[in-house]
Amino acid sequence: MAKRIIAALAVGERILYSQTAATLKVSEEFIRLCVKTLLVKGVEGLKPKKPKGRPSKLTKTQRKELDRLISEGPTKAGFPGACWRSPMIQSLIYERFGVEYSVHYVVQLLKNMGFSYQKATFVADHKDPEKRKEWLEKTWPEILNLAKQKNAYILFGDEASFPQWGSLSYTWAKKGQQPVVKTSGTRKAYKIFGLIDYFSGRFFCKGHDTGRLNSQSYEAFLTEVLSKTRKHIILIQDGASYHKSKAMKNFFAKRDDRLTVYNLPSYSPDYNPIEKLWKKIKEKEIHLHYFPTFDSLKDKVQDALLHFENMTNEVLSLFGFYNRRAKV
Repeated sequence: MAKRIIAALAVGERILYSQTAATLKVSEEFIRLCVKTLLVKGVEGLKPKKPKGRPSKLTKTQRKELDRLISEGPTKAGFPGACWRSPMIQSLIYERFGVEYSVHYVVQLLKNMGFSYQKATFVADHKDPEKRKEWLEKTWPEILNLAKQKNAYILFGDEASFPQWGSLSYTWAKKGQQPVVKTSGTRKAYKIFGLIDYFSGRFFCKGHDTGRLNSQSYEAFLTEVLSKTRKHIILIQDGASYHKSKAMKNFFAKRDDRLTVYNLPSYSPDYNPIEKLWKKIKEKEIHLHYFPTFDSLKDKVQDALLHFENMTNEVLSLFGFYNRRAKV
Protein backbone atom coordinates (compact mmCIF):
# COMPACT_ATOMS: atom_id res chain seq x y z
CA MET A 1 0.00 0.00 0.00
CA ALA A 2 2.88 2.37 0.76
CA LYS A 3 4.08 2.31 -2.84
CA ARG A 4 0.58 3.13 -4.08
CA ILE A 5 0.29 6.16 -1.82
CA ILE A 6 3.81 7.38 -2.68
CA ALA A 7 3.06 6.94 -6.39
CA ALA A 8 -0.15 8.97 -6.19
CA LEU A 9 1.49 11.72 -4.10
CA ALA A 10 4.50 11.94 -6.43
CA VAL A 11 2.23 12.59 -9.41
CA GLY A 12 0.42 15.19 -7.31
CA GLU A 13 3.78 16.91 -6.92
CA ARG A 14 4.06 16.91 -10.75
CA ILE A 15 6.85 14.38 -10.84
CA LEU A 16 6.88 12.54 -14.17
CA TYR A 17 5.28 9.10 -14.37
CA SER A 18 8.49 7.66 -15.84
CA GLN A 19 10.63 9.13 -13.04
CA THR A 20 8.28 7.90 -10.31
CA ALA A 21 8.09 4.43 -11.87
CA ALA A 22 11.89 4.20 -12.04
CA THR A 23 12.29 5.28 -8.41
CA LEU A 24 9.70 2.83 -7.09
CA LYS A 25 10.75 0.10 -9.56
CA VAL A 26 7.23 -0.36 -10.87
CA SER A 27 5.59 0.15 -14.27
CA GLU A 28 4.09 3.42 -15.46
CA GLU A 29 0.77 1.56 -15.70
CA PHE A 30 1.00 0.94 -11.95
CA ILE A 31 1.41 4.69 -11.39
CA ARG A 32 -1.52 5.49 -13.67
CA LEU A 33 -3.70 2.99 -11.84
CA CYS A 34 -2.80 4.41 -8.43
CA VAL A 35 -3.68 7.96 -9.50
CA LYS A 36 -6.96 6.82 -11.02
CA THR A 37 -7.88 4.83 -7.90
CA LEU A 38 -7.06 7.75 -5.59
CA LEU A 39 -9.18 10.16 -7.61
CA VAL A 40 -12.17 7.82 -7.85
CA LYS A 41 -12.11 5.97 -4.52
CA GLY A 42 -9.85 8.03 -2.28
CA VAL A 43 -7.13 6.67 0.01
CA GLU A 44 -9.29 3.70 1.00
CA GLY A 45 -9.20 2.53 -2.58
CA LEU A 46 -5.43 2.16 -2.42
CA LYS A 47 -5.69 -0.51 0.24
CA PRO A 48 -5.23 -4.11 -0.98
CA LYS A 49 -8.55 -5.52 -2.08
CA LYS A 50 -7.72 -9.05 -1.15
CA PRO A 51 -9.67 -10.01 2.00
CA LYS A 52 -8.19 -12.28 4.65
CA GLY A 53 -8.12 -15.90 3.54
CA ARG A 54 -8.75 -15.11 -0.13
CA PRO A 55 -6.64 -17.28 -2.47
CA SER A 56 -3.67 -15.49 -4.05
CA LYS A 57 -4.47 -16.74 -7.55
CA LEU A 58 -7.26 -16.30 -10.06
CA THR A 59 -10.17 -18.72 -9.94
CA LYS A 60 -11.45 -20.43 -13.11
CA THR A 61 -14.31 -17.96 -13.26
CA GLN A 62 -11.92 -15.01 -12.92
CA ARG A 63 -9.66 -16.41 -15.65
CA LYS A 64 -12.66 -16.66 -17.94
CA GLU A 65 -13.55 -13.05 -17.16
CA LEU A 66 -9.93 -11.97 -17.71
CA ASP A 67 -9.96 -13.75 -21.08
CA ARG A 68 -13.00 -11.71 -22.08
CA LEU A 69 -11.50 -8.43 -20.89
CA ILE A 70 -8.24 -8.98 -22.77
CA SER A 71 -10.05 -10.05 -25.94
CA GLU A 72 -12.19 -6.91 -25.88
CA GLY A 73 -9.08 -4.72 -25.83
CA PRO A 74 -7.43 -2.17 -23.52
CA THR A 75 -9.69 0.76 -24.46
CA LYS A 76 -12.85 -0.99 -23.31
CA ALA A 77 -11.09 -1.94 -20.08
CA GLY A 78 -10.45 1.76 -19.37
CA PHE A 79 -6.86 2.16 -20.57
CA PRO A 80 -5.87 5.03 -22.87
CA GLY A 81 -3.81 2.90 -25.26
CA ALA A 82 -4.98 0.20 -27.69
CA CYS A 83 -2.00 -2.15 -27.32
CA TRP A 84 -1.86 -4.58 -24.42
CA ARG A 85 1.40 -4.67 -22.44
CA SER A 86 2.17 -7.03 -19.58
CA PRO A 87 2.19 -4.25 -16.91
CA MET A 88 -1.24 -3.14 -18.10
CA ILE A 89 -2.63 -6.64 -17.65
CA GLN A 90 -0.89 -6.85 -14.29
CA SER A 91 -2.76 -3.69 -13.25
CA LEU A 92 -6.01 -4.97 -14.74
CA ILE A 93 -5.80 -8.19 -12.69
CA TYR A 94 -5.20 -6.28 -9.48
CA GLU A 95 -7.86 -3.66 -10.20
CA ARG A 96 -10.59 -6.16 -11.12
CA PHE A 97 -9.75 -9.16 -8.96
CA GLY A 98 -7.45 -7.93 -6.20
CA VAL A 99 -4.78 -10.46 -7.13
CA GLU A 100 -1.15 -9.37 -7.40
CA TYR A 101 1.15 -11.06 -9.89
CA SER A 102 4.64 -10.10 -11.01
CA VAL A 103 4.96 -8.93 -14.60
CA HIS A 104 7.03 -12.01 -15.40
CA TYR A 105 4.32 -14.32 -14.12
CA VAL A 106 1.67 -12.42 -16.08
CA VAL A 107 3.52 -13.38 -19.27
CA GLN A 108 3.41 -17.05 -18.28
CA LEU A 109 -0.23 -16.75 -17.23
CA LEU A 110 -1.19 -15.36 -20.64
CA LYS A 111 0.62 -18.21 -22.41
CA ASN A 112 -1.19 -20.72 -20.21
CA MET A 113 -4.49 -19.08 -21.16
CA GLY A 114 -3.77 -19.47 -24.86
CA PHE A 115 -2.59 -15.93 -25.61
CA SER A 116 0.55 -15.04 -27.55
CA TYR A 117 2.27 -11.72 -28.28
CA GLN A 118 1.37 -10.90 -31.87
CA LYS A 119 1.63 -8.11 -34.36
CA ALA A 120 -1.79 -6.78 -35.32
CA THR A 121 -2.93 -6.71 -38.93
CA PHE A 122 -5.02 -4.17 -40.79
CA VAL A 123 -8.56 -4.95 -41.92
CA ALA A 124 -10.19 -2.78 -44.57
CA ASP A 125 -12.98 -0.70 -43.06
CA HIS A 126 -14.99 -1.05 -46.29
CA LYS A 127 -15.24 -4.82 -46.45
CA ASP A 128 -18.75 -5.93 -47.32
CA PRO A 129 -19.84 -8.45 -44.65
CA GLU A 130 -22.89 -9.48 -46.65
CA LYS A 131 -20.86 -10.21 -49.80
CA ARG A 132 -18.31 -12.19 -47.78
CA LYS A 133 -21.08 -14.19 -46.13
CA GLU A 134 -22.70 -14.83 -49.51
CA TRP A 135 -19.37 -16.09 -50.88
CA LEU A 136 -19.02 -18.66 -48.11
CA GLU A 137 -22.62 -19.79 -47.85
CA LYS A 138 -23.74 -19.62 -51.49
CA THR A 139 -20.93 -19.03 -54.01
CA TRP A 140 -18.37 -21.49 -52.64
CA PRO A 141 -20.83 -24.45 -52.51
CA GLU A 142 -21.91 -23.51 -56.04
CA ILE A 143 -18.27 -23.62 -57.20
CA LEU A 144 -17.74 -27.05 -55.61
CA ASN A 145 -20.82 -28.47 -57.30
CA LEU A 146 -19.83 -27.03 -60.68
CA ALA A 147 -16.32 -28.43 -60.34
CA LYS A 148 -17.69 -31.91 -59.68
CA GLN A 149 -20.06 -31.69 -62.66
CA LYS A 150 -17.32 -30.59 -65.05
CA ASN A 151 -14.43 -32.50 -63.42
CA ALA A 152 -12.72 -29.11 -63.29
CA TYR A 153 -9.79 -27.49 -61.55
CA ILE A 154 -10.64 -24.83 -58.98
CA LEU A 155 -7.73 -22.44 -59.40
CA PHE A 156 -7.21 -19.60 -56.93
CA GLY A 157 -5.10 -16.92 -58.61
CA ASP A 158 -3.04 -13.97 -57.51
CA GLU A 159 0.16 -12.07 -58.24
CA ALA A 160 3.20 -11.39 -56.07
CA SER A 161 6.10 -8.96 -56.27
CA PHE A 162 9.59 -9.75 -54.93
CA PRO A 163 11.79 -6.63 -54.55
CA GLN A 164 15.49 -6.74 -55.37
CA TRP A 165 16.20 -4.21 -52.60
CA GLY A 166 15.12 -6.89 -50.14
CA SER A 167 12.69 -7.12 -47.25
CA LEU A 168 13.06 -7.16 -43.48
CA SER A 169 11.53 -9.40 -40.85
CA TYR A 170 11.83 -10.36 -37.18
CA THR A 171 14.71 -12.62 -36.15
CA TRP A 172 16.56 -13.52 -32.94
CA ALA A 173 19.65 -11.46 -32.18
CA LYS A 174 21.71 -10.32 -29.20
CA LYS A 175 20.27 -7.41 -27.25
CA GLY A 176 21.67 -4.12 -28.47
CA GLN A 177 22.93 -5.70 -31.69
CA GLN A 178 20.28 -5.02 -34.30
CA PRO A 179 20.67 -7.32 -37.33
CA VAL A 180 21.79 -5.56 -40.50
CA VAL A 181 21.21 -6.69 -44.07
CA LYS A 182 22.97 -5.32 -47.13
CA THR A 183 20.77 -3.90 -49.87
CA SER A 184 21.50 -2.97 -53.45
CA GLY A 185 18.90 -0.21 -53.21
CA THR A 186 17.75 -1.11 -56.72
CA ARG A 187 14.07 -0.27 -57.12
CA LYS A 188 13.22 -3.25 -59.27
CA ALA A 189 11.02 -6.26 -58.53
CA TYR A 190 10.41 -9.71 -59.97
CA LYS A 191 6.68 -10.27 -60.42
CA ILE A 192 4.93 -13.64 -60.51
CA PHE A 193 1.51 -14.80 -61.70
CA GLY A 194 0.28 -17.84 -59.80
CA LEU A 195 -2.61 -20.31 -59.62
CA ILE A 196 -3.12 -23.19 -57.18
CA ASP A 197 -5.67 -25.99 -57.52
CA TYR A 198 -8.01 -26.88 -54.66
CA PHE A 199 -8.22 -30.59 -55.50
CA SER A 200 -4.70 -31.60 -56.58
CA GLY A 201 -2.39 -28.92 -55.19
CA ARG A 202 -1.06 -28.28 -58.69
CA PHE A 203 0.76 -24.96 -58.93
CA PHE A 204 0.93 -22.92 -62.14
CA CYS A 205 3.20 -19.87 -62.24
CA LYS A 206 4.91 -17.50 -64.65
CA GLY A 207 7.52 -14.81 -64.03
CA HIS A 208 7.34 -11.27 -65.37
CA ASP A 209 10.66 -9.42 -65.68
CA THR A 210 9.87 -5.91 -66.85
CA GLY A 211 7.10 -3.38 -66.58
CA ARG A 212 3.81 -3.57 -64.77
CA LEU A 213 1.39 -6.44 -64.79
CA ASN A 214 -1.53 -5.74 -67.10
CA SER A 215 -4.30 -7.36 -69.15
CA GLN A 216 -1.87 -8.42 -71.86
CA SER A 217 0.52 -10.22 -69.50
CA TYR A 218 -2.39 -11.75 -67.56
CA GLU A 219 -3.92 -13.06 -70.79
CA ALA A 220 -0.58 -14.56 -71.83
CA PHE A 221 -0.30 -16.38 -68.49
CA LEU A 222 -3.83 -17.81 -68.64
CA THR A 223 -3.33 -18.88 -72.27
CA GLU A 224 -0.22 -20.79 -71.19
CA VAL A 225 -2.13 -22.46 -68.34
CA LEU A 226 -4.95 -23.50 -70.69
CA SER A 227 -2.39 -25.08 -73.00
CA LYS A 228 -1.10 -27.28 -70.16
CA THR A 229 -4.41 -29.00 -69.34
CA ARG A 230 -7.54 -30.25 -71.06
CA LYS A 231 -9.60 -29.92 -67.90
CA HIS A 232 -12.17 -27.19 -67.46
CA ILE A 233 -10.84 -24.39 -65.26
CA ILE A 234 -12.82 -22.52 -62.60
CA LEU A 235 -10.75 -19.39 -62.04
CA ILE A 236 -11.11 -17.51 -58.76
CA GLN A 237 -9.49 -14.08 -58.86
CA ASP A 238 -9.43 -10.84 -56.87
CA GLY A 239 -10.58 -7.43 -58.01
CA ALA A 240 -7.39 -6.13 -59.67
CA SER A 241 -8.37 -3.67 -62.37
CA TYR A 242 -6.76 -5.61 -65.22
CA HIS A 243 -8.56 -8.80 -64.11
CA LYS A 244 -11.86 -7.14 -64.99
CA SER A 245 -10.78 -5.02 -67.95
CA LYS A 246 -12.64 -5.02 -71.26
CA ALA A 247 -9.82 -7.01 -72.86
CA MET A 248 -10.06 -9.73 -70.19
CA LYS A 249 -13.87 -9.85 -70.42
CA ASN A 250 -13.48 -10.52 -74.15
CA PHE A 251 -10.82 -13.16 -73.44
CA PHE A 252 -13.07 -14.94 -70.93
CA ALA A 253 -16.11 -14.77 -73.24
CA LYS A 254 -14.22 -16.42 -76.11
CA ARG A 255 -13.12 -19.26 -73.84
CA ASP A 256 -16.22 -19.83 -71.77
CA ASP A 257 -16.24 -23.48 -72.89
CA ARG A 258 -12.91 -23.95 -71.03
CA LEU A 259 -12.99 -21.26 -68.39
CA THR A 260 -15.49 -20.15 -65.73
CA VAL A 261 -14.56 -17.05 -63.71
CA TYR A 262 -15.54 -16.04 -60.20
CA ASN A 263 -14.43 -12.84 -58.47
CA LEU A 264 -13.70 -12.87 -54.74
CA PRO A 265 -15.49 -10.32 -52.53
CA SER A 266 -13.66 -7.00 -52.38
CA TYR A 267 -10.84 -6.69 -49.83
CA SER A 268 -10.85 -10.40 -48.95
CA PRO A 269 -7.27 -11.69 -49.30
CA ASP A 270 -8.01 -14.02 -46.38
CA TYR A 271 -10.33 -15.92 -48.74
CA ASN A 272 -7.50 -16.55 -51.21
CA PRO A 273 -5.19 -19.43 -50.13
CA ILE A 274 -2.43 -18.52 -52.59
CA GLU A 275 -1.73 -15.46 -50.43
CA LYS A 276 -0.35 -17.92 -47.85
CA LEU A 277 1.95 -19.42 -50.46
CA TRP A 278 3.46 -16.01 -51.28
CA LYS A 279 3.93 -15.41 -47.56
CA LYS A 280 5.74 -18.75 -47.15
CA ILE A 281 8.08 -17.97 -50.03
CA LYS A 282 8.93 -14.54 -48.67
CA GLU A 283 9.49 -15.78 -45.13
CA LYS A 284 11.64 -18.76 -46.10
CA GLU A 285 13.50 -17.47 -49.14
CA ILE A 286 13.40 -13.67 -49.41
CA HIS A 287 13.34 -11.90 -46.04
CA LEU A 288 16.77 -10.72 -44.80
CA HIS A 289 18.53 -11.88 -47.99
CA TYR A 290 20.84 -9.70 -50.04
CA PHE A 291 20.36 -9.63 -53.82
CA PRO A 292 23.28 -7.87 -55.49
CA THR A 293 21.82 -8.48 -58.97
CA PHE A 294 18.36 -8.95 -60.42
CA ASP A 295 19.36 -12.41 -61.64
CA SER A 296 20.30 -13.45 -58.09
CA LEU A 297 16.77 -12.49 -56.99
CA LYS A 298 15.17 -14.34 -59.92
CA ASP A 299 17.17 -17.49 -59.21
CA LYS A 300 16.16 -17.46 -55.56
CA VAL A 301 12.48 -16.97 -56.37
CA GLN A 302 12.49 -19.59 -59.11
CA ASP A 303 14.02 -22.16 -56.76
CA ALA A 304 11.21 -21.47 -54.28
CA LEU A 305 8.54 -21.75 -56.98
CA LEU A 306 10.00 -25.04 -58.17
CA HIS A 307 9.83 -26.36 -54.61
CA PHE A 308 6.08 -25.73 -54.44
CA GLU A 309 5.50 -27.10 -57.93
CA ASN A 310 6.89 -30.41 -56.66
CA MET A 311 5.31 -30.31 -53.19
CA THR A 312 1.59 -30.62 -53.90
CA ASN A 313 0.82 -31.75 -50.35
CA GLU A 314 2.29 -28.53 -49.01
CA VAL A 315 0.11 -26.55 -51.40
CA LEU A 316 -2.97 -28.57 -50.39
CA SER A 317 -2.30 -27.69 -46.75
CA LEU A 318 -3.05 -24.06 -47.63
CA PHE A 319 -6.72 -24.90 -48.23
CA GLY A 320 -7.57 -25.73 -44.61
CA PHE A 321 -10.10 -22.90 -44.41
CA TYR A 322 -12.05 -24.13 -47.44
CA ASN A 323 -11.78 -27.78 -46.43
CA ARG A 324 -13.45 -26.93 -43.14
CA ARG A 325 -16.17 -25.05 -45.03
CA ALA A 326 -16.71 -28.05 -47.32
CA LYS A 327 -17.25 -30.32 -44.30
CA VAL A 328 -19.78 -27.90 -42.88
